[in-house]
Amino acid sequence: MNRLIIISIISIFIISCSSGDEGKTDAEKLISYKHQVKELNTKISKIEKEATKGEYAGIAIPVKVESLQKQSFSHSFTATGELESINEAYISPEVSGQIVSISVKEGEHVKKGQLLAKINTSIIENTISEVKTQLALAKTIYDKQSILWNKNIGSERQFLEAKNNYENLNNKINTLKAQYEMAILESPIDGIVEQIFLKKGELASPGMQLMQIVNINELYVTLKLSEAYLPIIKKGDIIDISFPSFPGLNISEPVYRTGNVINKQDRTFIVQIKINNKDGKLKPYLLANVTINDYNDNNAIVISSIFIKEDGKGSFIYEIKNHDGNKEASKKYITTGISYKDKTEVIDGLSTGDIIITDGYNNVSNGSVVTVVK
Repeated sequence: MNRLIIISIISIFIISCSSGDEGKTDAEKLISYKHQVKELNTKISKIEKEATKGEYAGIAIPVKVESLQKQSFSHSFTATGELESINEAYISPEVSGQIVSISVKEGEHVKKGQLLAKINTSIIENTISEVKTQLALAKTIYDKQSILWNKNIGSERQFLEAKNNYENLNNKINTLKAQYEMAILESPIDGIVEQIFLKKGELASPGMQLMQIVNINELYVTLKLSEAYLPIIKKGDIIDISFPSFPGLNISEPVYRTGNVINKQDRTFIVQIKINNKDGKLKPYLLANVTINDYNDNNAIVISSIFIKEDGKGSFIYEIKNHDGNKEASKKYITTGISYKDKTEVIDGLSTGDIIITDGYNNVSNGSVVTVVK
C-alpha cells in the first residue's frame, strides 16, 4: 500500500513537471526540479511515517522467554577435611628394660586387655621372691608378738617393731608387683595393631613408642572453617560428606561438635562429624569433601546466572515490554544476591510475572523489536 502511494506521487510529479516546463531554460528547469524534489521527499517521509505508525517494517529478532515465579533457593559451600580415628593408642612402657617378647603382629586385631609385649622382669621377680620370704618371717613374728601383747607379755616396743616391719614389707611387695605389671604391656583399647616400632631384644624406656594400635570402627571428619561461619554451623546440623577416593560414596551425618577456640594464626575453628565405619573401608587421614548448607530462601526470585549482563551502571537482564503494538527488548537493572552453581537470586528489580528473555539475549539491545518463539 505504501509503495502504491509513493508511486502515485512520483507519477503526479513527473506529469506536473512535463506540463510546466515549456518556455523555461535548462537552468530554470533545474532549480524548479530541485525545489519540487525537496517538497516531494518531505511528503513521502510524512506519508511513510503516518502509514507505518504502530507497525514494524524491519525484521523482528526471535527470542525465547520465561515468566518469573518465586521458588526455593539454597546455597552451600564445600570444605575439605580429613578423617581421624577416635580411639587410637601409642603404646610405650612405663619402666626401662629389654623387650623379651612381642605377642602380636602388625595388622592383627586385638581386644582391650590383651597381652602385647613384655619387658625383662627377672630382677623384679627375684626381688619379689626375696621379699615374700622376708614377709613370711615378718608375719610370723608379728603374729607371735600380737599374741604376747594381748596377754600383757613383752614390751610395747617389740610389738610395734614387729608390726612396722611386717607392714613395710607388705607395702614393698605391693610396689614390686606394680612395677612388674608396668613391664607387662596390654592393649588399652579394641583395635588393630597398625605398626610395631621396636623388636624383641631391643631396649625400651618410658616415653619410647613401642607400637601403635588404632580402632577405625568410628572416625571423625575434622575440618577447619573461617570464623565467619561460626554463627552458621552448630551441633546437630546435617552435613553431606563425600570422598575423592570413593566417588560413589556419599553420607550425611550431624555435626558432632564445633570448636570453642579460634585459632589466632589463621582465624579458624574446628568442626567435627562422627561417622560409622563398621566395614573398615575408610581410613584415618583420608581426605573428605564436606558440603555445608549456609543459606535458604523458600520465596525467592531466581534466574540463570548466564542471563545476567554487566555495564557501567551495574547488572541487568532483558525483559519483554509492549510498545506501539510491538514486543521490544527492554534493559532492566537488577540487584543480585547469592549465586550457587548456575543460579543467582535476584533481591531487587524483578517481580513475579515479569517476562525475561532466556534465549536470544545476546542478539538484542535496548529497544530491539522481538518476536517470541517456542
